[in-house]
Amino acid sequence: MLSLDKVFNAQMVLKNIIRETNVVRAYGIAPECELYLKPENLQITGSFKVRGSAYKIAMLSEAEKAKGVITCSAGNHAQGVALAATKNGIRSLICLPDTAPISKVEATKGYGADVCLVEGCYDDAYKKALELKESEGYTFVHPFDDENVIAGQGTIALEILNDLDNIDAIVVPIGGGGLISGIAYTVKQIRPSVKVYGVQASGAPSMYNSVKDGEIECLTGVSTIADGIAVKQPGENTFRYVSEFVDEIALVSDDEVSSAILALIEKQKMIAEGAGAVAVAAVMAGKFDLKGKRVVAVVSGGNIDVTSLSRVIDRGLLNSGRSSSLLIELIDKPGQLKDISRIIADCGGNVTGVHYEKGNTESVNGCFLRIEMETRDFDHVNMILQALSSEGFKLV
Repeated sequence: MLSLDKVFNAQMVLKNIIRETNVVRAYGIAPECELYLKPENLQITGSFKVRGSAYKIAMLSEAEKAKGVITCSAGNHAQGVALAATKNGIRSLICLPDTAPISKVEATKGYGADVCLVEGCYDDAYKKALELKESEGYTFVHPFDDENVIAGQGTIALEILNDLDNIDAIVVPIGGGGLISGIAYTVKQIRPSVKVYGVQASGAPSMYNSVKDGEIECLTGVSTIADGIAVKQPGENTFRYVSEFVDEIALVSDDEVSSAILALIEKQKMIAEGAGAVAVAAVMAGKFDLKGKRVVAVVSGGNIDVTSLSRVIDRGLLNSGRSSSLLIELIDKPGQLKDISRIIADCGGNVTGVHYEKGNTESVNGCFLRIEMETRDFDHVNMILQALSSEGFKLV
């Protein structure tokens, strides 16, 4: 059973394996509260997952170690198991969904594991891992629903409480629930006044739905850029711990996550994957009552694929009004583009793209002009729109 002694024991065992990630103050992200970040994206393997997997493997018997270990993962747990197993001279086989980012697949192989790609999502990889466990005799290292794994994740809470006094709340991502179970259990044993808030992606609200309805539920599908928390069903242990120790759970959209990733890059020079940014997204979007509070948001991982990062940044720029697109209906005559460019420049906007289109306009001499712009925010966009309209340009 999970106990505070086990969490402290995990801290001792992991001392020479993991990196203690010091809490850092965040400025300009959530001005209504005093926000700190727990940067587990800077952890070895780029995620908190190595804590739980390394402690679980350290607790195996010699007979279990001899047979090797198997697990399933969207990527981060895979790397943790691979690293911990290799350090202990143990063979590891990782079942990954074939949708996992290439960077995570290659990183897992780089830590010394064998990889089995499974068609589907995390839950399909989980079923395959259980089949291979039975047929080959591996020891299964569950990514979240295991007391030792949960205890390993609980060491994050010990570090937070050691770094900061007078914390009002800790905001934590939720996938299967191992991370928040460990943190919430540990915090409530040591400092029960601290609120623990959980965050899920709105496209994968398995724990949110289960806690709300009072029973474990399985989603028919998941869809979110936060692939690390795209879990269809919470575990039995994690559901119990979350129900008992977590104060509130909220959902964030992919657009809110994209904005959080962008804010972390610009304000903190910090790279977070989708799952790693959901806690910050919830704080930025005001999902909890945090005004005037001292808050820690756990940035749980930073293993985002570079091509995905580019798309997320573009989406974040659009969602924050930092980039925008205008379609203007014109009479096709010389000087139109010059006038439009002058108005945008006078307003402080920057034209980054121009596309001329002939189309079905009211006038036989009509055309459409599509303008891509860099702007400061939505107020800036509206100022440019008003300036164009006031000079007679028709915005579509």
